[in-house]
Parts: sequence; structure tokens; C-alpha cells
Amino acid sequence: MIFEGFSQGDSLLHKSDTRVKLVGAMALTLVISLCQSFFTGLAGLVVGLILLFLSRLDLNQVLIRMLVVNSFIGLLWLTLPLTYPGDMISFGSIVLSKQGIELVALITIKTNGIILFFITLLATSTVADLGHGLERLRLPTKLCLLLLFSYRYIFVVNQEYQRLVRAAKLRCFCPRTNLHTYRTYGHLFGMTLVKSWNRTERVGQAMLLRGFHGRFYTLNEQVMGKGDLIFLIIILIIVIGLVGLEFLFT
Repeated sequence: MIFEGFSQGDSLLHKSDTRVKLVGAMALTLVISLCQSFFTGLAGLVVGLILLFLSRLDLNQVLIRMLVVNSFIGLLWLTLPLTYPGDMISFGSIVLSKQGIELVALITIKTNGIILFFITLLATSTVADLGHGLERLRLPTKLCLLLLFSYRYIFVVNQEYQRLVRAAKLRCFCPRTNLHTYRTYGHLFGMTLVKSWNRTERVGQAMLLRGFHGRFYTLNEQVMGKGDLIFLIIILIIVIGLVGLEFLFT
């Protein structure tokens, strides 16, 4: 699948049990997202870089994804220092807020750390493994099925939409800022929903004919070993250490 470019590999993180990575990602993300200290945020970023080293992923692909995220953070750098209240610092004719600069710097550090957690701990597993891992963590089965179905059929919906767009272009449709264009796009989205609904009905009937009773089975049944337990303990120790840093520096 398109979004599983990091799921293939033989690193420590690729071989780890999906449940361990899910618990670790949720714990680390929760701590870093709620922290207010630069020391805690920097420590979390360092942990993310260590995990990136252990995952042995393609650094160019990781940097591309990090640049996409940081392009949105760049908008915060353009607005928060100019609008956030607090002590003002003058750079010639430009007046910036000291608290605004500190806030956007903290957001940048935390965001990059969290993205590294997601890439190294979650993207190193397939979406199917993540769905089954969530189910084995006793999350609601319907929620796990919704994740698996959404990932599988979002590409089918996109194919239906692209087919309709090609049909419109073959009929010389040229988008403009007029009522005809808006009406055409409305019809495109509406027909996409209708065709998706029809496809859903056919898929549901086909699954029932094949004995589907509300559960997916996997051939990649993971068993948590000693290495996974050690990795989980290390992650939890790191989480406790980050919490301790937060209380120490705030």
C-alpha cells in the first residue's frame, strides 16, 4: 500500500511486537504533548532520534515527511512571535514577543519529537498489524474493523473519483470560477458517494457469502517474547524519566 513505505525492514523496531510499539507510542506521545518544559521536549526529541537510528529507515524519506510537517509550523513562526502578548524584543523595526518565540520553539520541538515517535514506532508496522495489535490490546473490535476497512477502501473510493474526473475531462470539462464548475464538482462528489455506497453493498454481500462474521484473521500472528518485554520496560522507564524531568523543571 502507498502509506506503508516504512513497514518493510529487519531492524529491531520492525521485528518488535506491534502491541509494544503501540503502547510505547501512546505513552511517549502523551507525555511530550502535555509537557511545558524545554528540557522535557528536548529529551523527547533525543529519544525520537535514537529510535530513528534503531529503525534504520531511509533518512531522505524521513526528512521529506518532516519537512512537510515543519512547513505548517513555519506559519506559526510567522504569526505567534508577532501576535503573542508578553515581553517585547526589538530587531530594528520588527517587534517580537519573547513568550511567543519560546512558545513556538516548544511547539516545534514537541511536534518533531512526536512525529519521530509515529514514524519509528507505528510506521514500521503495516496497517493490518496495527489493527490486529489494537484488537489484541482489547480495544473495541468494531473500531479496529473500521480502521482496517477505511484503509483498504479509501483507495477504492479514490479510484472511483479519478474515473469520474477522467470522464468529465473526456467531455471537455475545464474548471473555472463559475457556477457550471461548482455544479460539476458537486455532481462529482455526489456520484462518488453513490458509487462508493454501491461498492460497499457489493463488498458486504460478497463477504457474507464467504462466511464473514465480524472478525478478521491474520497469518502474521505475533508472540511477545523476552526481547519485546525488555523493550517495553525500557520505553516505560524512559516515560517515567520524562515525567520526572517535567516535574523537576516546571
